[in-house]
Amino acid sequence: MAESEVNKWAATLEGFTKESFEADGKRRDIYRAGSGPAVLVIAEMPGITPGVADFARRVVAAGCTAIMPHLFGDDGRPASAGYLFKSIGPACVSKEFSALALKKTSPATVWLRKLGRAEHERCGGPGIGVVGMCFTGGFALAMMVDDFVLAPVLSQPSLPFPINKKFKADIGISDADLAKVKARTAEGQCLLGLRFSHDPFCFEARFDTLRRELGDAFIAVELDSGPGNPHGHPKAAHSVLTEHLQDEEGTPTRAALDQTLSFFREKLGVGSGPGPRPGE
Repeated sequence: MAESEVNKWAATLEGFTKESFEADGKRRDIYRAGSGPAVLVIAEMPGITPGVADFARRVVAAGCTAIMPHLFGDDGRPASAGYLFKSIGPACVSKEFSALALKKTSPATVWLRKLGRAEHERCGGPGIGVVGMCFTGGFALAMMVDDFVLAPVLSQPSLPFPINKKFKADIGISDADLAKVKARTAEGQCLLGLRFSHDPFCFEARFDTLRRELGDAFIAVELDSGPGNPHGHPKAAHSVLTEHLQDEEGTPTRAALDQTLSFFREKLGVGSGPGPRPGE
């Protein structure tokens, strides 16, 4: 890879401090910015793209500390079809991710939970927020087994891959972990889920399972991406908070973004509403 390209990707992450975190013998890079209670921004495929970094900046502007852990891909590299295929292959066969298994929590979430605990101790506040996207969307659900996770957001959760009806409805978590999550929701904890209506990787059946298992504690936000929808969302629209975000007042994706930021602020004791925009 040309050095100029790598340097350009690094510029995408301007404003973030690169550190590392080790747990269970695994050391990974993390990128952090801001102050206030911690929010883990767990990147979608193919990795920490400019869109993911921009979302993290919105988290910072909303009054929180954004932490982006590196799980796969080339940090800062723009998304493309070729780059996606390059990243997804190794991740699918990795033991860290349960891409092709029913009722199984991805092992990577154990490391992420330890990162979350460390960041809660470092940043303070009542707890932390977590947003998973696409490949990592369900990780926010799995992390709810810890009581310091107060603002979990599942954006287009896509694991396990929807290879048949059972997989389309599965929520990527073990029965034991689901029981712990249900115990927390019974005590008043809630979670936010985002998806486009015709998402080719996150089907309605998965949200139906979340509704059935968690009841009113699961706050579902489903955006119309069907033929002829009034906002021109493509049928294959997938990434609510990043690649398919229409960041304009009055659009459904802007409303979903603001609802997500408000969820973080309110649950983490920062304030109400989405807070200022980056640069304001």
